[in-house]
Amino acid sequence: MAKSRDIHRRMRSVDNTKKITRTMEMVSTAKLRQAQNRVIRARPYSNKLSEMIARLATPELAESQPLLRQPAKVEKAVVLLLTSNRGLCGAFNSNLIRRAQSLIDELEGQGADVEFHVYGNKGISFFRFRGVEMSRSRNDLSDRPQPSDAYEAVEDIAARFVAGKVDAAYVVHAQFKSMVATPAVTRQILPVSAGAKDGPQPFYILNPSAEEILSQLLPLYVTNSTFGAMLETGAAEHAARRVAMKAATDNAEDFLDKLRRTYNRARQAEITNQIAEIIGGADALES
Repeated sequence: MAKSRDIHRRMRSVDNTKKITRTMEMVSTAKLRQAQNRVIRARPYSNKLSEMIARLATPELAESQPLLRQPAKVEKAVVLLLTSNRGLCGAFNSNLIRRAQSLIDELEGQGADVEFHVYGNKGISFFRFRGVEMSRSRNDLSDRPQPSDAYEAVEDIAARFVAGKVDAAYVVHAQFKSMVATPAVTRQILPVSAGAKDGPQPFYILNPSAEEILSQLLPLYVTNSTFGAMLETGAAEHAARRVAMKAATDNAEDFLDKLRRTYNRARQAEITNQIAEIIGGADALES
């Protein structure tokens, strides 16, 4: 059996680790509330924007709007992967990486040439270590992304799509469903999908024309879709890290309980041995 001194040293080490994981859990919880509020506030605007495009877009207008162009075959595609800059968030980044790799394999299997963009240290490190070529890699995206970040990410892609040099663009990101559900999903940002027109369609008198309105809304929709993906990924990262750190804290507490029992048994055995040595020495002196 290990000496009580060694066990006690290990107990202090585990207890220090538990303090760190508990602190990280509390920090992630605080950041998660802020990120979750941003996601919740952004969703109504995104939904209304999609609804307006769906109501305004017609087959005739689709022919005059380059961002609505549906290519006969995807020959050139862009995949934008959003990961975190830091780890300690469970399988969060692994799920995103697997999703992106699966999408790339699917597109290449269909004969498309894939251009790969990666945001976040974890994704960059993974694909760089495996020798995967990345057309663009950035790790300067903060925990609080701004619309300007999304605009910079898709401005060039949208321009090349309008010019016919890109046929499709996808964003692989984490979807924030709840505190414990943050699945990796794929969102197609180009070409813009008009979506289904549900319910009775109102009659609009438009000024300016629907074509002019769409020409303003469609680029905004592309940027907003990317911005929404960034917000959801940020909130999902904090949620995943909170869950991972809570599990680590609980495991550390369980391990401490086992070490305490082992320490008590070792200490009791040492005391018993000491008593036996004292009794043995007293008997030797009497004889």
